[in-house]
Formats: sequence, structure tokens, C-alpha cells
Amino acid sequence: MQAVQFDSHGDRDVLEYGEFPDPEPGRDEVVIDVKAAALNHLDIWTRRGLPGIDLDMPHIPGSDAAGVVDEVGDDVSRFEPGDRVAVLAGKSGGGDEFTRKGDPTLAPDFHIIGEHVRGVHSEYAAVPAENLTPVPEGVDWETAAASPLVFQTAWRMLRDRGDLKAGESVLVLGASGGVGHAAVQVADHAGAEVFATASTQEKLDYAEELGADHTINYEEADFASEIRDLTDGRGVDMVVDHIGAQTWQDSLKSLVKGGRVVTCGATTGGNPETDINRIFWNQLQVIGSTMATPGQADEVLELVWQGEMEPRVRETLPMSEIARAHEIIEDREGFGKVVVVPDSEL
Repeated sequence: MQAVQFDSHGDRDVLEYGEFPDPEPGRDEVVIDVKAAALNHLDIWTRRGLPGIDLDMPHIPGSDAAGVVDEVGDDVSRFEPGDRVAVLAGKSGGGDEFTRKGDPTLAPDFHIIGEHVRGVHSEYAAVPAENLTPVPEGVDWETAAASPLVFQTAWRMLRDRGDLKAGESVLVLGASGGVGHAAVQVADHAGAEVFATASTQEKLDYAEELGADHTINYEEADFASEIRDLTDGRGVDMVVDHIGAQTWQDSLKSLVKGGRVVTCGATTGGNPETDINRIFWNQLQVIGSTMATPGQADEVLELVWQGEMEPRVRETLPMSEIARAHEIIEDREGFGKVVVVPDSEL
């Protein structure tokens, strides 16, 4: 088969699209005939190299994909050839106290397909059956591939970890990115008043289309000051910050007393200066979140399949143009997700 791969970490020039051995399913695995896949910022970090993660090379990246079941392992009964499926990338081995209590994202061995183990940016991919969710007829492959990681992440972060309630106010930073544009929709669906930041008017207009009530161009204004002005000095109940070091101090400044900041990433760096005095005096909460449980993922994806939420796709490219796909993500071009399709499907 043809697959995106790299045999060393580095810049975009390490990426190749070429021959790779066809996958064979393990007893509990399914081989998918991939019809479309999608990128996340995680793919950039994986390509560059993450501390503490030693990958088997060559590595196939990619955590999002959708396609048709081609082959099933001996112990798989949930799927059969011909089924339409999408990948849920979070995986734990099971048997630990957290998985037994229903939350495998907290398991000591929790890992992500495409980050810790070989991913799904390829013509075919072998995936554990428990990491697949059915895709209804009528849902196009771009939507099915672009939705799972960002919507499950946003749903758990806001609704479960952040306990967002109707009538609360939420500031979503980086609303033009994958998780950001999903978070705008999740917050709107919850009945919150949604504030969103982005770097251009075009991106802000898209955010408004998806449910943002107020928008802030962070290239032209200090978003913490703007939030104070827009809320008559109160601040917002929640800030969704997946940006990290560059925005962290202003995220804390944007919160009402007793407010909370929820985070699932740190694209500008993971070790910001932080104002501890502000945290304890204003009794703020800092809440981390990673991926979602299978049940949480299925819950939000059902809303996507029904059309109540949607992934915006900024560009669809052949997999052979994977370097260009990474460039779009790195340079923050456009709004929403980048999708890649196996060249054989075009």
C-alpha cells in the first residue's frame, strides 16, 4: 500500500508518501480501507518529535480517518467487511482502576493512535475494533474523517471536565483551528454566550456562523482587555485555552472570580509563567482534559452525523501532498480542518 511516513524527526521534508507493507489484522483488530483522513496539530508535534516518545521508524502519522471495513480479526464481532467506520484515536490497555471505573483516558498506559503508535494516514490501516465508531450512510467521508478527534476533545473538555452550563459565558481562543472551531459549536449547543478569538476578519466571520456571539481579532486588540470591556468588567466563566504559553496570563485575566480555564494542549509552549496570586485570590480553577471516553465521543459524533454540528474543512489534498497539508496547519492558513485523501481514491 501507499502511506505517509517518516523515518526521522524534523521539518516537513522528512515526510514521504510511498510504499509500506500492507497491514494484517490482529485478533481484535479491523483493517480499514481508508477513504479520507484528517490532520491535527498533534501531527506536527509528532513529526518534529515529542520528549519521552520513542517511535518505531518508519512512522505513519495520523489520528483521524474514516473508511470501509476491509477485513476483521478472529475475535471481532462488532464489525464486518463493508461497514462504514471512523477512528477514535485514544487507546488504553484496560485492567487499570480508571478504565474499570469507565474513564480509560486516565489509564496509566493511555496513548493515541498516530502519536504513540503507527497512525492512519495510509491507504489501509489496522485499528483495534474498540477504536472504531460506525458512520451512517449519507455522512460524507470528509466529515467522517475530520470530526472525531476535535469534537470528542471539545465535548469532554467543555461539557464533562468544564461542566459548562446554559447561560454561562465562554471564551474560545484560536477559534479557527480544529479544536477551537469545535469548541465554539459545543459551547453554543450548551446554551452558553460564546466569545471567540482569531487572527483575521474572515476567520471571525466563520466563527460567528458556527455560533460565536462576540469575536475578537487578537492581532489588533488585547483579548483580555476586550473581554473586560465586553462583560462590563466581570470576565467570563470559562476560557478554552489550547494555545499555551503565549496566551496563558491573559486567559487568567479574562476570568470572573471563581472562573475556570480548561486546556487540552499548548501549541505555543507548555511552560508559561503563571500568576499564582491571581489563581488563589480569585479562586480560579485550572482544568486539564485529554481526548474523551468512547461514550462521550459517540454522544457528540451523533450530533455531528445529524448535522447539528459540523467540521469546517479548509482544504482537501491528495495524501502525496502531505507536506503542503502540514504547512497549512503550521502557518495557520484558513479555518477548520485539513483533509487528505489516498491518491488511489482520486
